[in-house]
Amino acid sequence: MSYATNAPARKDIDALTGSAVLEFGTNWCSYCQGAQPLIGAAFAQHGDVRHLKVEDGPGRALGRSFRVKLWPTLIFLRNGVEVARVVRPTNAHELDEAFGVLR
Repeated sequence: MSYATNAPARKDIDALTGSAVLEFGTNWCSYCQGAQPLIGAAFAQHGDVRHLKVEDGPGRALGRSFRVKLWPTLIFLRNGVEVARVVRPTNAHELDEAFGVLR
């Protein structure tokens, strides 16, 4: 799944209900590409969690509103509120911990 170039508005993210993960990155980012197998495996175990992949970069308001600095950055949300964050995941444990906070 590619990063969407049309980002939702922050107000729409804030209004989400339930559990969701907002992933910021770009399709050309080598860190993002390298993390995809790990991220995919984590989501395979949490199919009930909404996954939104959003392209980030200069001038992209949604990423700036979450103070994203590095890619990929995964923001774990419960009812539109950030409850955990994982930046450049390198192992399954970090993602498992963040998914655990959603429960």
